[in-house]
Amino acid sequence: ETNTLPFHPFEMQQGDMLRMEKEHQVLKEQLKEAQEKYEQLQSRSSEEISALKELLKKSVEETEVSKNELDWFHQDLEIQVKKWQQEKKENQENLKALRNTAKKHTDTNERYLKTIDEKEKQYNVSLNTYLEISNKLANEKVKLEELIKKSQHDCQECVKRAVKAEISVLQNWKEAEVCKLNGQAANAEANLKVLKSLSSSVSTAPKLKSHIDSWEMFMSNVKKQLEKVEAEYEEKIQMVKKGVRNCLTKTETVELSSP
Repeated sequence: ETNTLPFHPFEMQQGDMLRMEKEHQVLKEQLKEAQEKYEQLQSRSSEEISALKELLKKSVEETEVSKNELDWFHQDLEIQVKKWQQEKKENQENLKALRNTAKKHTDTNERYLKTIDEKEKQYNVSLNTYLEISNKLANEKVKLEELIKKSQHDCQECVKRAVKAEISVLQNWKEAEVCKLNGQAANAEANLKVLKSLSSSVSTAPKLKSHIDSWEMFMSNVKKQLEKVEAEYEEKIQMVKKGVRNCLTKTETVELSSP
């Protein structure tokens, strides 16, 4: 199994808990070794004391051992006893320290386990809240996407209708201007026909020439104006079809006065 829980704030750095658990295990092993050593030393001390007592008893009974040797044995016994007592004291102190350390680690481990338990409960609550909110947001997202899709479709339809309306307005303006200019051109053409028919007489030809030139110039201007209006309105219609905005303006025309 893989531990996927976050280590903060239960560990200062990743692996602290595992390292502390290993140290706890090492201390338990050291405690066990110290106890075994203490028992061995106690057993050995008891055996040696018994042996020395037997030797002392035997020395006294035999009375062949000199007083100096007896004193030496006593001194040696005292030294050994003091040494063993000192070792015993040190081992007891070490044992006490190891027990305190083991208790400290046990308490720390229990505290960490309790904290982990509480954090797991908090995590589960947060996870459930997150899943609930996530599902709610997912449903809202689906609704919004459907609404956006519908709005985009409606927008496209509105744009199509707006483009169609603008094209219709531009075409109406174009047809009105073209109709007006065509009327002026037809009127000028009719007047030219009359003037040209009257100018067939030699006597009236010089007098009518200037009028004919004026009407021909007027008719030429009307045709130019007509071409300009048709071209500009057609350009605006094509721009509207391509999606260009603010094209719904009338083409500026020069008001032509007939001769």
